[in-house]
Amino acid sequence: MTPGRFSLRGLLLLVWFAASFGGIYFARDLQTVVIGWPLGFWFAAQGGVLVFIAIVAVFAWLSNRSERHGAAAFDDQSYAVYKRRLHRSFAKYVVSLLGFLLLLALAEQLGLSKQWVGAIFLAATVALYAVIGIYSRTADADEYYVAGRRIPAFYNGMATAADWMSAASFISMAGGLYLQGFSGTGSQPGGLAYVLGWTGGFCLVALLVAPHLRKLGLYTIPDYFAARFGGHWPRRLAAMAAVICSFTYVVAQIYGVGLITSRLTGVHFEIGILLGLGGVLVCSFLGGMRAVTWTQVTQYVVLILAFLIPVSWLAYKQLGNPLAPWVYGQQLEKITQLENQLAASPSEQQVIQEYARRAREFELKLRNVEEALDSERKLLKERLRLLSEERADVEVIFAARRELAQLPKDPVSARETWTRAMQENLNRAKPLGGMPPHAQPFAGDPDGTPEERQAFDLSRRNFLALMFCLMVGTAGLPHLLTRFFTTPTVAETRTSVAWSLVFIALLYLAAPALAVLVKYEVMSNLAGMNFESLPPWMAQWAKVDSSLLSISDVNGDHRLQFSELRLGADLVMLATPEIGGLPYVVSGLVAAGGLAAALSTADGLLLTIGNALAHDLYFQGKSDRASVMRRVMLSKFALLVVALAAAYVAAQKPADILNLVSMSFSLAGAAFVPAMVLGIFWHKTSRVGVVVGMLAGVGVTVYYMAINAAPVRHLLGLQGSSGLWFGIQPISAGVFGVLAGFVVIVLLSLVTHAGRRDGPDQQNLI
Repeated sequence: MTPGRFSLRGLLLLVWFAASFGGIYFARDLQTVVIGWPLGFWFAAQGGVLVFIAIVAVFAWLSNRSERHGAAAFDDQSYAVYKRRLHRSFAKYVVSLLGFLLLLALAEQLGLSKQWVGAIFLAATVALYAVIGIYSRTADADEYYVAGRRIPAFYNGMATAADWMSAASFISMAGGLYLQGFSGTGSQPGGLAYVLGWTGGFCLVALLVAPHLRKLGLYTIPDYFAARFGGHWPRRLAAMAAVICSFTYVVAQIYGVGLITSRLTGVHFEIGILLGLGGVLVCSFLGGMRAVTWTQVTQYVVLILAFLIPVSWLAYKQLGNPLAPWVYGQQLEKITQLENQLAASPSEQQVIQEYARRAREFELKLRNVEEALDSERKLLKERLRLLSEERADVEVIFAARRELAQLPKDPVSARETWTRAMQENLNRAKPLGGMPPHAQPFAGDPDGTPEERQAFDLSRRNFLALMFCLMVGTAGLPHLLTRFFTTPTVAETRTSVAWSLVFIALLYLAAPALAVLVKYEVMSNLAGMNFESLPPWMAQWAKVDSSLLSISDVNGDHRLQFSELRLGADLVMLATPEIGGLPYVVSGLVAAGGLAAALSTADGLLLTIGNALAHDLYFQGKSDRASVMRRVMLSKFALLVVALAAAYVAAQKPADILNLVSMSFSLAGAAFVPAMVLGIFWHKTSRVGVVVGMLAGVGVTVYYMAINAAPVRHLLGLQGSSGLWFGIQPISAGVFGVLAGFVVIVLLSLVTHAGRRDGPDQQNLI
């Protein structure tokens, strides 16, 4: 590495740190309103993302200028012809897709039913992905693992964006912003941390990891560990870590597939999972990375249109301007006024008091769980007996039986259920149903009482911790880094990272706008509506899953108060067209976009898991010609088995999408980043240090998540104490895992005198 390159990298990393952690740390002080925008909110929602794009683009441009010979080596005449052919095919696809949307919109106007619109969207998109998968089928190792290393930077950037913008980005991020506002609460960090974390991480990918790995000509991330450190255990641990974090991630994607497919077609959630899984397997099973790449390019166009059309429509409806990211700041002040009105509303206060009363009831039950459970069971049985004797309506008797059946079976499950219910009611026994003010950076008050100051400090600390985990996890996710193995040269890899962030930013700049516009729509139109006049889409979504949408007349006034409505984070984006009163064809497009986002990421993740199991664990990276066919076939078989296992776990609905995805980021950051970064930039990094450091990083992360999980704490009798370190929530466990990994690797490498190099010459890595 030349001194100039090192100086450029250091300068850009300094700018990255100031734009992310520095800007957020002082966000509460940046409350000046500029052109209708609170400066702190604008910088966290948009300004930081624009700075990150500039960092990655400047690094790619300046680095590639100094390596013109490397970029030109592959840019021969045949490759230029190949790219022109791709441009023509891509243009035809975009025009055809727009024509398809217009035809469906016209058909809806002429009377085509909603069921047919949804079915056509689902069948057409999945069929398109399947055709690409079948057309791109291959058994060649180079094509299967890295798409022949001939994907141009522009298209690889688009495929990476689709791979990256999973169900969490498309379905859940806007919902998380809707529920958590700027920064969430002390116990539920989030909000704009997702926007900054998932874009700022690409600066680390570009500056520290991707170009150096591409230079080695690898197939998988565990290949790097074998090449750099030698021996079997670095590769094995990297492969196992890749399986763990990718499996956690893919469960969230398949959950999203089931959610969308069931809503789009009306089938049961579990059947929806299997339908969507078929589309995933056709692409990744047959053609590997070659099929996945071109499928993801087509999926990106679908998902970005599906996101931008409804948010632009809402912006035009509310503000008369479709450029949502530029104009939605006008609604922030209106939302603040509506929040103040709702907080002072007598009807809302009645709802809050009722939730508080319910919380106290559960608290009383928890004082003697066995007695309370026995008493409640007797009361329900007696009520059912009286209803039967009085020959009450069948529906009333059925409801009583269902209530008895849903009663916890034993004191252990009763304690768990009632504790969860008590906490939920306590959370909703607050203004706005427990949601924080949307534009307020961090909970509490730095100038208030000691309790308020502590709440502010914890809220800001958790925001920074989550943002750190998302950024570092981005630089460690195997399925993302493998995408940059498919470009022809290192220079193309740098350019591809820049294109990736540009394509991702199109959605990430619009997501905060969508959250604000939907919140304004709900507060100004839905809140206060008579229950009999509620739109039918609310009942339809409640049937899919009550955790996505629930409404109840808590205060008995027959009007929907804002605190009586609970929207799940996984619903907000999918229901946006219906919330805004858009034609159903837009709802179908949004569902198809969410399906594309989930399928594209699931493709990449399943491919990564299958390759780790077959290529890295079973074959140990051996590349003799006799094993090539068997290696590819075993990768396909492993992919199929893992897909079915992930579908089973997703059917259990283990957690919401954002939490599952954030957990995988903490795991990936702790497992891979310390070892990769130190291995690239510090020649003394030793094999022993990396093996123990990876175990320490993953071990600390998993321990912190587990010890703060409610079932584990109950099992160990730890309910009365807090297992948090420095108040950091378990979703950000990677903070401690990454630190442990770096410390252990450095100390053990120094102790084992790692002056000798276990792998290739460091100049080849840097």
